[in-house]
Amino acid sequence: MNVSELFVRCLEKEGVTTVFGIPGEENLSLLEALTHSSIRFITTRDERGAAFMANAWGRLRKKPGVCLSTLGPGATNMVTGIADALLDFSPLVAITAQVPLSKIHEEYHQYIDVLSLMKQITKWNARIEQHSVAEIVNKAFRISMTEKWGPCHLELNEDVAELKAEGEPIEPIEYKYPEVSAELIKMAARLLEEAHQPVIIAGNGVIRARASQELKRFAERAGIPVFTTFMGAGAMPADSELFISPVGLQSKDYVNCGIEKADLIIAIGFDPVEFSPEFWHDVRVIHISTVPAEISSHYKVQIDLCGDIKKTLFILAESIISTKEPSYYLKLRELSYQGFDEGGFPLKPLRIVNEIRNVLRRNDILISDVGAHKIWIGRFYRVYEPDTLIISNGLSSMGFAIPAAIAAKMLYPERNVIAATGDGGLLMSLAELETAKRLGVKLTIVLFNDSGYGLISWKELMKYGRTFYVDFGNPDFVKLAHAFGMEGYRVEKEDDLSIILRKSLGHKESVLIDCPVDYRENLKLTERLGSLICPA
Repeated sequence: MNVSELFVRCLEKEGVTTVFGIPGEENLSLLEALTHSSIRFITTRDERGAAFMANAWGRLRKKPGVCLSTLGPGATNMVTGIADALLDFSPLVAITAQVPLSKIHEEYHQYIDVLSLMKQITKWNARIEQHSVAEIVNKAFRISMTEKWGPCHLELNEDVAELKAEGEPIEPIEYKYPEVSAELIKMAARLLEEAHQPVIIAGNGVIRARASQELKRFAERAGIPVFTTFMGAGAMPADSELFISPVGLQSKDYVNCGIEKADLIIAIGFDPVEFSPEFWHDVRVIHISTVPAEISSHYKVQIDLCGDIKKTLFILAESIISTKEPSYYLKLRELSYQGFDEGGFPLKPLRIVNEIRNVLRRNDILISDVGAHKIWIGRFYRVYEPDTLIISNGLSSMGFAIPAAIAAKMLYPERNVIAATGDGGLLMSLAELETAKRLGVKLTIVLFNDSGYGLISWKELMKYGRTFYVDFGNPDFVKLAHAFGMEGYRVEKEDDLSIILRKSLGHKESVLIDCPVDYRENLKLTERLGSLICPA
């Protein structure tokens, strides 16, 4: 074997079934080795799209997604998707080619120091060495899945790829989180018993730990209401009596009514990158996560339960002595969903969100791009199962939805997958529509069309009372869909969307739905939240 062949065997040993990327002159040896393996290589149209696909693949499959690029511009193109995986804690292994080892000390065509570039946006990165291929690959996959998950990066030099290899693939071992000490569990149970109005804020860490059932059991036994972050949506079913609403708006939010009344927060799998505790008032916190709490002046942890989230919640639930009274929060739940208009044309964003929810089954998947529509989806879309709403929220990368939806549909061909995107985000990943067509992946794309950067318009209006530099023109999206071999529809009146959505889900080809949106509702949402009066 040469190094490339052993590298591919190591990928197979790690359970890799699919690699996303673009071929280049310097990664040909590795690509040729892939042709003799069980691994499917998916040729994408952009390296960023490949990284987004691997990112979503890792989040949904709970094993590292893999993306591949050549050197130089191929590697730099992947940076955004890898950084997104870092802040969304998605398991991912990125592989980049590089010039021969003999050239890295000098100025050379397309050479940049990719290892240094990737150092800031990965958990670990390394150069593949001839005599330690198996150890390096195994370490990258293991680190990607330990503590908070995230991306790792491996560089393979063109000349090293063809050297004679030594060694055999290493059998992967599943990482086991330590159990929290019984004494700490007792202390947390005591604090819970003393609290009069505790709340739970559940983040994506609950979903990463596959601990949704344990969260539900704990909340129900304790009678504690649950909020989720945008990426934690589905950790607690939206139709549970104890689920209140998502949180995540980086401003004064309706959730403050809950937190201001709370005398204890149980933060479970909570990632501060999603929703800063600076928006909370001073309140005691029980931190339950796979990593130690990041203490700040706003995140005042009394007890840090760092370890296996599932076991911690199970044991803590067994320690419950009395059930809390959640009636205040049940009033807040109803209040926080009232007072928003859905009528008129162009469609209100809430109308579009609710129409999507009405046509999707409980286990169907919605992928949200980044923009004003993400706020409405994160705030109002009701999620019933883990991993059925996928959002880029840590880095909040525009262009995420279409590549991520392709990965989701490849993994779950039996489920409906809808990509919700703005016109800005759509055009950033437009080329991947060809990838979907080539692969025979059937998507439904709902386009929130406002001919501008709607979220930035919203911020400008709030801060300055006017907008600037956010408007642009658009192509005819229906004709554009046809050019990609898709079906295209334009919503032209208020009742069109429901009919078109149902038609699209039964269509044999991918469908793009151009839906004009009235984002004047954005300011109403902000005003509504700012003036929300807590129930007595």
